[in-house]
Amino acid sequence: MWSPRRWLTVDESEGEDRAEPVVAPAPTVSLRRTFRRFWPYTRGGRRWLVPLLVIVLLGPLVDAAMIWLFKIVIDDVLVPHRYGLFLPVALAYAGLALLAGALGFVDEMASTWVSERFLLELRADVFQHLQDLPLSFFERRRLGDVLSRLTSDIEAVETFLLSGILEAVAYVAELAVFLGVLFYLRWDLALTALVVVPLFWVTARHFSTRVKTASRERRRRSGSVSALAEETLGNIALVQAYNRQDWEQNRFVRENLGRFRATMSATRLRATFTPIVDMLELVGGLIVLGLGAWEMAHGRLTLGELLVFVALLSRLYEPIHGIGQLSNAFFSAAASAERIIELLDQRPQVADPPRPLRPARVRGAVAFDGVRFSYPDSLRAALDDVSFRADPGETVALVGESGAGKSTIAKLLLRFYDPERGSVRLDGTDLRELAMTDLREHIAVLLQETLVIHGSIRENIAYGRPGATDAQITAAARAADAHEFVSRLPEGYDTVVGQHGRLLSGGQRQRIAIARAMIRDAPVLLLDEPTTGLDAESGRRILEPLGRLMSGRTTIIISHNLLTVRHADRIVLLREGRVAACGSHTELLAHDDGYARLDRAAGLATRLNR
Repeated sequence: MWSPRRWLTVDESEGEDRAEPVVAPAPTVSLRRTFRRFWPYTRGGRRWLVPLLVIVLLGPLVDAAMIWLFKIVIDDVLVPHRYGLFLPVALAYAGLALLAGALGFVDEMASTWVSERFLLELRADVFQHLQDLPLSFFERRRLGDVLSRLTSDIEAVETFLLSGILEAVAYVAELAVFLGVLFYLRWDLALTALVVVPLFWVTARHFSTRVKTASRERRRRSGSVSALAEETLGNIALVQAYNRQDWEQNRFVRENLGRFRATMSATRLRATFTPIVDMLELVGGLIVLGLGAWEMAHGRLTLGELLVFVALLSRLYEPIHGIGQLSNAFFSAAASAERIIELLDQRPQVADPPRPLRPARVRGAVAFDGVRFSYPDSLRAALDDVSFRADPGETVALVGESGAGKSTIAKLLLRFYDPERGSVRLDGTDLRELAMTDLREHIAVLLQETLVIHGSIRENIAYGRPGATDAQITAAARAADAHEFVSRLPEGYDTVVGQHGRLLSGGQRQRIAIARAMIRDAPVLLLDEPTTGLDAESGRRILEPLGRLMSGRTTIIISHNLLTVRHADRIVLLREGRVAACGSHTELLAHDDGYARLDRAAGLATRLNR
């Protein structure tokens, strides 16, 4: 059995060997290009940037004034014993404290509004972009990694562009104010205090590039962990059925080990940077304190001036220290920005034409004319010179062995891909001349995998027609032979079906999908293996609602089971991406040996299922 402490004893070399990240690294991007890429997303909150900058500038002035009051208390109240001045000074301090609190409140609220607005704009845009990417992108990518980029990586980009920038401006303002006051008090001591500043800069420069490298690796490893967790938990039934829990656990631990090492590397750099900077700050403070004590001993500096100088000096080193740490944070956030830019640089393989045609009325005539198509990175054509037609109201069946190209035809009809050669036409118009939204509005689909959303049955049926009334939803369910079983559920149409509809049986999910296609009422119907995964009884039960769904529509049905397509007006037999034969069931049975073998196999499977 897997031990929760096993990772502590994993051999390092073995871990490096086996913990190869699931997710590939994103291409590096310059900081300038990163800034230019994401700056447009600040448009929603830019009107708040000027007030925020004013607050950022006022804050250090208020802090410096509060520190200066201590000089007055010591030099003008305590040392000369003039306690009558204490009340005005105390009231002034209280007023400044209230002002500082008000500025802090406004700063917190406004900066949060600006940052959250940025996150809303960017996350919505990235999500929209993801929905427009081709299926091949999601077939190549791990969903967990994509989700990691959509959440935590986008938050890091906000740090890079807004929170970090405002923080940097605040640090610069503090530097200017506190340095100005220090020079006003004693310019010679202020110059002495600045001796260590170049050392701050050199140290920050040394560590920042290394932190960026480590952070980039940590973000990549984090994406790998998310991707692996999503894959394992999404297939938990398979994992448990094959007793692969230990193997999956070890895989998950190895990915976490990679993230652990990358995180420790970045932490080690930051942990080394902090004490070095603290030591530089201490050295600078001790030098100034020593010289100040010498000046005070010779009567050239008052006690109040010395204490205020040291207090201001500590506040001066604080923004210097912060700028050094902020540079590390910038480089760390840049690693996340690179992962988002990689997503945004992905381009859809299909796009709407500049001036799409708008069909007034679609009859539903579908035609494939000499279509050739190959999937990306594939050496073999999935379809080659495929031609067939489906006239309005006709039912055309596509049959053939697995890999013959049947589902590829469905993807081309929905314009998930465009053909390399030839054309796919709807009512005589090439699909490439139509807007994709217009095209898909006229096609109802039942996919091979019965897809339902995590929501109520009502929401799943209405997914086919947003804004559908309850009466329309119920009518569609009745036509799909779903109303009876839905009515028996505890909450009826408001019953939540669970993720992927796992609270329903396969036949129930299919009838919900049929109702969704019914309510769409599109002139073209695409059925991709409508009885796959159903037992014989469930398969027979959905044939009647399927018949009602197909009535009066141009129907293209893809099926391995010839029993479901025997009554089609025309059957197209595909073999290795080509049209091998075309005709009615009787014609193909008499003249094509390959079709006859498929028919015998379908009959045998039916008898066995009984």
